[in-house]
Amino acid sequence: MASIIKRKKAYSLVYNYTDEKGETKQKWETWHTHKEALKRKAEVENEIVQGIFLPPTKQTIEDFMYEFVSLYGEKKWSVSTYDSNCGLIANYINPIIGKTPVQDMTPRVADKYIQTLQKTPPVVKRNKKAATTYVTPQVIEKIVKLLRCAFKQAIRWEMVSRNPFDNAVLPRTEYKKRDIWTADMIKQALDECPDNKLYIAMNLAFACSLRIGEILGLQWCNVHIEDDDIAADNAHIFVDKELTRGSKRAIEMLGEKDIYHIFTPMMPNTSTRLMLKKPKTDSSIRKVWLPKTVAYILREWKVAQDELIQFLGEEYQNYDLVVALANGRPCENRIIEKAFLELKEQLGLPRVVFHSLRHSSTTYKLKFNHGDLKATQGDTGHAEIDMITKVYAHILDEDRKINAQTFENAFYTKTTDLRNVKPPEETPPTLDAVTLLAELSKSPELLETLSKLLMAQSSAK
Repeated sequence: MASIIKRKKAYSLVYNYTDEKGETKQKWETWHTHKEALKRKAEVENEIVQGIFLPPTKQTIEDFMYEFVSLYGEKKWSVSTYDSNCGLIANYINPIIGKTPVQDMTPRVADKYIQTLQKTPPVVKRNKKAATTYVTPQVIEKIVKLLRCAFKQAIRWEMVSRNPFDNAVLPRTEYKKRDIWTADMIKQALDECPDNKLYIAMNLAFACSLRIGEILGLQWCNVHIEDDDIAADNAHIFVDKELTRGSKRAIEMLGEKDIYHIFTPMMPNTSTRLMLKKPKTDSSIRKVWLPKTVAYILREWKVAQDELIQFLGEEYQNYDLVVALANGRPCENRIIEKAFLELKEQLGLPRVVFHSLRHSSTTYKLKFNHGDLKATQGDTGHAEIDMITKVYAHILDEDRKINAQTFENAFYTKTTDLRNVKPPEETPPTLDAVTLLAELSKSPELLETLSKLLMAQSSAK
């Protein structure tokens, strides 16, 4: 059925197959060793016998990825995911392996591609400087995840028989410990914050564990701070939207699924649009209870905003947003982040990003509720509880220490006969003569006092 022909230092596997048109074709595959050729020969013959042999195709990865985005991405991805994945394809997949035939992508070729990525400079936007010399392990992980998903569809479409990226060897990713502000630092920043929008955003990030997009997409219709709610400790917000920016092309390709509102741009020729959309995961849609103080802060903010609306009249573009610009239009995250940076520098506080307030919030909630993961996950909206256990393991370890102390106090200290195990008896510290002389030589006053004391004791005898 298949034969191996030695050609100089290589080995060619030759076999016949029937193409999609029913015509018989001959295929030559070149392998570096006889062992590899034998293995491939057995695979081909076995697939032909079982009727699962896939005829060779000349389709390149570039063409395949275009088809993958059209048939899969446009159905499954959100606007932001579409933009991100199309960027990875355009910057790091097509330029490097785009001309490679799909069926030539083996696990070994995949590993070589990953090695190439590790030596590839990152693609950055105009007027921006690259933060790293080469593509980071985090970006490589995203690329491989995208290709793994693509080749999973290639198997389903009967283009390849196995996924070359299933067991790909990824570079080691070192996750740095996130710096956060302490409660005292956050209190200082809030006390001295001159920007009202930033003040509200910081309170929502810290008290409610909200992401910046969730804060800027929050509408008053989802804020429940009536007197009865506050009195019954039932003041809360409901998170079901986020403010984000996406490309006009992505919106046109995907349609307006999961998009609640697209804001008219200030400049009509821009290639992106600001929008209110459904959060990325269902777990991000959640109810978060408010501390009473934060509820009163929001009430005062609502009164001030209503006065501004009344003053500006039709000039105010009312989208019911809690955090908005002076004219009512949505406030983008870059405005909040710039104000946050200025506040940090003004107060001399540690340099952290605005998102770190969410981490501070999660940290303190885990401390206060003694590691209640489900309750914390309910506030943060993490899709997987593993995200909390990985990032905040040090907090959870502190509570596990308390577990050991609780067992000691509740059980072991009350046990009278436990194989006579007792803690070692404490012995008073001793001081040898050499150490004593060394200490006395350092303090002439102490030496003089000790001499007088010894003389007095000698005279008394």
